Parts: sequence; C-alpha cells; structure tokens
Amino acid sequence: MNAIEIEEAISELAEQPFDADEFPYQFIQSFGAKKATLDRLRKGDTNKSDQGGVLQRNNVHIATCPHGRVTETLTALQNSSATQKGKVKFVVVTDGADFQSADLTSGEVVACEYKDFPDHFGFFLPLAGISTVKQIRESAFDIRATSRLNRLYVELLKHNPDWGTNERRSEMNHFMARLIFCFFAEDTEIFSGENLFTDTITKMSTSDSSNTHEIISTLFEAMNTKNNASLPRWAQVFPYVNGGLFSGSTDVPVFSKIARSYLMHIGSLDWTKINPDIFGSMIQAVADDEERGSLGMHYTSVPNILKVLNPLFLDDLRTRLEEAGDNRAKLKNLRDRMAKIRVFDPACGSGNFLVIAYKEIRVLEFEINKRRGEDDARTEIKLTNFRGIELREFPAEIARLALIIAEFQCDQLYRGQKEALAEFLPLNAMNWITCGNALRLDWLSVCPPTGAKVKLKGDDLFNTPLDQAEIDFENEGGETYICGNPPYVGSSKQTESQKSDVRNVFETHTKTWRSLDLVACWFKLAADFLNHSTGAFAFVSTNSICQGEQVPIVWPILYEAGVDINFARTSFKWANLASKNAGVTVVIVGLSPLPSTSKTLFHEDKSGETSVQVVSSINAYLISGPKIIVKPLTNALDKRGFMIRGNMPTDGGHLLLNSDEKSLLLASSSKAEKFVKKFIGAQELIRGLSRFCIWIEDEDLVDALTIPDIENRIESVRKMRLDSKASSTRDYAKYAHKFRQIQGISKENCVVVPRVSSENREYLPVGFYDESTIVGDRNFTMCDTEIWNLSLVASRLHWVWIGAVCVRMRTDFSYSNTLGWNTFPVPKLTQKNKDDLTRCAEDILLAREAHFPATIAELYDPEKMPDNLRAAHDRNDEVLERIYIGRRFRNDTERLEKLFDLYTKMTTKVGAA
Repeated sequence: MNAIEIEEAISELAEQPFDADEFPYQFIQSFGAKKATLDRLRKGDTNKSDQGGVLQRNNVHIATCPHGRVTETLTALQNSSATQKGKVKFVVVTDGADFQSADLTSGEVVACEYKDFPDHFGFFLPLAGISTVKQIRESAFDIRATSRLNRLYVELLKHNPDWGTNERRSEMNHFMARLIFCFFAEDTEIFSGENLFTDTITKMSTSDSSNTHEIISTLFEAMNTKNNASLPRWAQVFPYVNGGLFSGSTDVPVFSKIARSYLMHIGSLDWTKINPDIFGSMIQAVADDEERGSLGMHYTSVPNILKVLNPLFLDDLRTRLEEAGDNRAKLKNLRDRMAKIRVFDPACGSGNFLVIAYKEIRVLEFEINKRRGEDDARTEIKLTNFRGIELREFPAEIARLALIIAEFQCDQLYRGQKEALAEFLPLNAMNWITCGNALRLDWLSVCPPTGAKVKLKGDDLFNTPLDQAEIDFENEGGETYICGNPPYVGSSKQTESQKSDVRNVFETHTKTWRSLDLVACWFKLAADFLNHSTGAFAFVSTNSICQGEQVPIVWPILYEAGVDINFARTSFKWANLASKNAGVTVVIVGLSPLPSTSKTLFHEDKSGETSVQVVSSINAYLISGPKIIVKPLTNALDKRGFMIRGNMPTDGGHLLLNSDEKSLLLASSSKAEKFVKKFIGAQELIRGLSRFCIWIEDEDLVDALTIPDIENRIESVRKMRLDSKASSTRDYAKYAHKFRQIQGISKENCVVVPRVSSENREYLPVGFYDESTIVGDRNFTMCDTEIWNLSLVASRLHWVWIGAVCVRMRTDFSYSNTLGWNTFPVPKLTQKNKDDLTRCAEDILLAREAHFPATIAELYDPEKMPDNLRAAHDRNDEVLERIYIGRRFRNDTERLEKLFDLYTKMTTKVGAA
C-alpha cells in the first residue's frame, strides 16, 4: 500500500460506526495486513497482548477501553511487559470518542478526538513499512486532499461514464482544476467570506444532490462574468476570476448523494496548507487511468528536486547574494539578473520543478529586498519566466494552476495578505505551459532566448489548444536553465510513436539510435538549445545513459554539440511514497557549454548521506577523468582468457533436469549416465541450485534414442522448436537432441561469471568448474583457461570497472564480455605476477570450499562473509593492486581513475599499432 491508500483506509474506518471489538483488527488491516495475518491474530495464535487488546509483534499493541479511560489504558500498554517482549513500535488506545497513541521509539504522542485520528495518518506509516515519514508529514494535507479528490473523481465517473470518454475527458479534468482553485480560493480569502464556495453549494443544493451540478455550473458562470448582475443573488458574491480557467463550457457532471458528500468533505479541508510543488504530482494521477492504480506513488520530494536545482543555478545565486552583503548596488544587480532568469522544464508534468524553482528564487528576492529596506516591493520575478512542455493536457493545466497558487502564497508570505489579494484577480490570461510533444516542438519557440513576443496561435491560460503558447515576452538576454525528470522508457519498451521520436532526434547523428533510452532525446535537444542561449541544463535520468552501450552512442553527440558535464550525482534511489518501496535508481547530470575548471561530483550512500568531490573533469561514466568513451572489443586488450557467452538450450525445459528427474532417468536405464552432465546457470552458480542437462554428441544420438525417456524429451524439444515464431529456432528442430546455441565446451576447466548479479556484494560472483560441466547462457565463460583469470574477475578492481562501464539492471550488474572483460585494462603481467595471482585464486576457492555447502550468495553476504574468505580476497586485491601502482588503492574512486587512465593509454597504443 502507498500513503494515499492508507489515508483512504483509515478515513473510511473513522467514518464507520465504532466497533470496540473489531477496531484493532480494522486498524491493522488499514496498514496493509493480509487476511492470514488477521486470522492468526483473531485466533490468538500470534496475539500476545496481556491487556485484553491485540498485539502484533514488531508492530503495534492496540486496546479499546471504557469511556473516559483512554489515558490510563495507554499508560498500561506502554508499561506492559508484552509490549516490551513484542518489540512493539506503537501503542494505540481509543474508547470511540477519544484517541491516543504513542511512538515508543521517539516518545511522540498523538491525542485527538476519534473522528480526527486520520489527520495523523503520517504518524503511523512505519506500520506499513514506509520510511519517508518526515516528508509525508510535511505533505500530509496534499495526500489527504488527493485521496478525497480521487474518491470524488471515481464516484463522478461512475454516474457520468460519458465524462470518462476520450471526447469528454479533457472537460472532466478541467472541471477538477476549477474545483481545486475554488477550494483554495475560499480558504485564502480570494473569495470573500469563509468557506464561500462549499457553503453555497451546501445551502443551495438539495440534500438528494439532484441540482448540485446546476448550482456549481452557475458559480462557474459567475466567475467567468465581469458583470454578473443577471445571475442569482447567491452567485453574484463570487468574483470574476477567469484568465481562461472558467471560460468555455460551464457543464458540470451530475452528482450522486455520495459525490455531494465527498465534495463537502473536500471543502472542509484546510486548503491554505496546500503545497503546489508536491500536490500537482499527486493529483495528476487522479485523472490518469493508468496511474490511478498506483495513486500517490509518483511523488517527487522537494529535497530530490533541489538535488537538481541547487547545483544547476540556485547555489550560484546564493553565493552571489552572500558576496553582495549589504551593498545596495550589487544586490540590485543580482535582483535584476534573477528577474531575467528563465527556468524551462520540457517534460514538466504537473510543474513541481518549476514551482520549487519559483519559490526558491522568491526567497532570494525577498532577502535582497529586506537588505535594501524594500520589504514591501512588488516582485520582479515573473511567472512567465517559468516555462514548461507537457504531453498530457491535465498535468499541463495543473502545472499552470500550481504556479498561480505558488505566486499567491509567496505574495501573501512576503508582502502580506492585503497586497496579495489586491493583485491576484482577475487571473492573467497569458500561457507559459505548452501542451504538446516536447520531442517534436521547437524549444526555441516555446522558450525563446531573447525578448520577442511569442505567438503560436494561443488564446488564454486555461483554454489553450495543443502545441500553443502566447506570451508577451520581455526578457532580453537572460540565462535559461533547463531541468526536469523526463520519461525514461528503455529502447525495448518504447511504443512506435516513442521510437519515432527517438529517430526524429538522433537519426541524422547515429545509425544506432534504436538502442537509446527515450530520456537521451531531452539531453540532445537541451544541448542544441544552449547553442542559442546562455545557461545550463540538468536532468534526472536512469543511470543507463551513463553506462554500457548507450555511452558510445549518445555522449560523442553531446560533446559535439558543445556541452560538458559541470556536475553530477551518481546512482541513488529516487524513492516515492509506497510501502516497502525501493524506488527507481537514477543519476542527475548537469551540463553546460561554458568551460569550467571546477566540477562537482555528488555521491550518495545507502543511508542517504552525501559526499562531495570537486574535480577538474567528469567523464560520461560520472567518474573524475577526461572524456573517455569505452567501446566494446571483440578481443581483450591483452593476452588473457577468451570469454564467451554460455550455451543456450532453447529447449522448452526438456533437456534440463532437476535432481529428481536425473535420478529417475538414471534408474530407467544403465546407459543414461553417459548422457547426463552438470548444468550451471546463474542461479546454480550463485545460489547453489542443482540442475543437470542431457548432452548428446551427434555420433551418440542413435544410442541415446534407445532410452525411452530421452527419446520422449528429444521429441518434445522438436515440437517446441517447430512451434516457435522464430524461423532460426524452427530450423534447429532437426537438431532437437542438442542445445540451440553451443558456444564452447571445456576440455579441462572453465571460469564462469553470471551475466546479472547484485551490486550488494563486494566482489563479483565467479566460479571454477571441471570439464563435466555445461555452462548455460545466463553466464559468460572462459573455457580451458589459466586460473589466474579468475583472480582478475574476483578482484575489487574488476568490480568497480564493471559497475562503471557496463549496463545496470536497476542497480544490479549486467556483465558483458565485450564491454566489461575485454576492455578491462590490465598491466602487462610477468610470469611471477601470473603465479602470484594463481595462488590468490586458489586461496579464494579453498576458502570457499572450507565452508561447503554454503553458497556464493551466503558466503558473499557483506554482513556474513567468513573471515578466511575475506582475507583471501584482501590478499588477491593487494597482489593485483601492487601490480598496478605498487600499493593498495585508497578507495574505489582512485581505482577507477587509474583504470580509465590505463585504458586510455592501452587503447591509444592499440590504435597506433
């Protein structure tokens, strides 16, 4: 469950009649407990409460009590020995009128009326495994508002299905934007009179909701009419708002009694607490069928957004402010500069990057005004300087609304309520968020670098046709900072339309554009934009753009466009509000055409702590060093083991055997043993699984077919291949006794490396097997190689090289023979070096053997790695690293810097030769 789903669940619980016996189970269920868990608690199998309540171990101890005894019961739960033994995080008590809870870790206590306990839902989110509690509490209003708007939206579509069709969907979304504005306006005195919008609907609409839509429609008409004397008296008190928000159709979907009730609940919230920077990214999911199922999971936290904006330009503005001190002239120059800065997000969604940028610049402007003694000065920061492109209509509309709300909140905070209200209405009709495909639009038309009027047939703010904008633009010579979090979409998952977009951007630059992630397009278009404007850009991206095969495709094109990396944040988790959420692994890359001798690398560890490295150059792999591009090689840079992919069965599972199947086969025929070999896939190597395969040489086929079980299996393989859609697989039906692809079979031994493995291990998993083993295609292998090659694969040096230059599956390593092994730079090895490394490899294998039957997964768990195995790896690293630099490397950063330096020298020699 995510935070919004939990808020909905406990809100529904609070609205139901209180049932003292059922409440503990209902409360636990609201945080995602499964039916089996609840059944065991009900039976008493796992309920260890000593206070007549319900105790869920490692989670919560809940009790209901007689009226008026909540406080003393809470104390009893806190002091309970069962609470201590059960390692409980929270204690909860209620009598149906009052509610109290304590966090036993922090000591924090919640006390409120029973009906209000959902207001504190963020307090309990650790019960659902959600750790971003601080962020959620700060945005608790936005989550509650989103939850209620979602319930209203679904209820309205239930009774107005035509409003959910493609023809009317934009009308429905526009209606929701109007509602959001009205709720905000009535709580912030934009509408004169407390709760004016909600109260008017409550009073004027009938309780059976039959005329609710007509009342709302009339109010919308009032807000679109400068002289509304012809409207009913109760509607005339509403101000003229427009700016496009209330223009056009005033149709409203028909309300059911439940929908009307939801509307009242939404109006009862305190909309002064809205965070437009966060709220927008949540509410856009309400109107998206695909996203509604994961409602609230697309939350983008302010700290994450600032990881982009701070090093992109905000940190520089703060530095200039500090340097200016109280110098009035310098302060004015800085303010003038900020007034010309454009922030452009060409994949803006609901505008959260733009809103945060606007609010942060307003903070700096206010500080400047304060130092100059001009606290009440009108802002010079124009909303029209915060531009966006968004593909979908509703998020684009919400982005405009979010910026308008942000502007009002800033005016209210820095100039006062009276001044903010005086200048707010009517809304300005200019449009600065363009709805359209950013990969097809001309960015220079949407966000022109110099000050001409922009006219692309647009008419007004909230009623603008697709791909249109109309802005009276007077901003000659300012900087443009491009930022955002564009869609990632890997090459294999792109739609035909998206693939066409990639071709449109890259076809004239590379023949291998089909391999690129969609996000690469934004990097290329931003680089082109900066050929016409001063500024810089920074995007959040999947780390794949800085790894593997994408680097030699896209980065030479970016360098040719004249940009270089100014700052970067290496791989980290871009988390959301879902429970047990791992988040998407991303990088942040900032580029600029302006040369700089000081660049910044940010490294974030698993605990979220950030270290900062100031360097002279950052390469495409986000490593300190020159612009090196590692390209796949068919052969290794030096003489070492030749690595190939393992053998691919493509057999429908019929040539592979588990232990039981092997035993049955061998029991059926004394001749069968000749045709059975050990099979090693990735899981067999890492997790110690036992599998075998049927292996038949051509000359032995007649003999093998005399065994009925083998004959049946071969026939099943033949049928499976004949049914394949791939013609090449059908062709191999005639060789049904063999694997589809046989890459290499060892005569003596083989070194085996899984193609995909976890980054959590300190060393890559690698195995060593004899000639009786068949290596599957989930691995790479070196057949009949010298064992010192295993020493190289098992080294920390190789781990960091693979992590830098190969593709990642999320954060897991995706090994490559051509890109990882063949490019791995190794100094020329003497025979003594090889002998020393051979002993190291043998010591590693012996240390593993001493712990048989422990698996690679168990032995290389960082928390449980045996001392003798760790010592063997340490010796291996020391021997190998002394070959490189005569001592141990200080850290992985130094390792990579040396490897890239050596790679440059070795490839230069190869090229020269």
